[in-house]
Amino acid sequence: MTSHPEHAVRSSAELAELRRSLDVGVVRIDGHLALLTQRSDQSERDISELAGRLRVLEHGRWPLPSLAALTGLAALGLTVWQAAGR
Repeated sequence: MTSHPEHAVRSSAELAELRRSLDVGVVRIDGHLALLTQRSDQSERDISELAGRLRVLEHGRWPLPSLAALTGLAALGLTVWQAAGR
């Protein structure tokens, strides 16, 4: 079998084209991964900020069940006081 110089040049050109395509694909994938990493970091910061804000809101909220019990006891005491006074 003889090797044709024309075939060797065409093969090396095709290999160079494949290598360039592979390099471009790897660079695109690296760019997409960097973007995903940046978005993930931003999402983690947002979640941490929201968790902190939620903690502040939960800490500052009124204890409604306790307030309702105190109001009920005050109403009962007032009713007993009014009934005893008559």
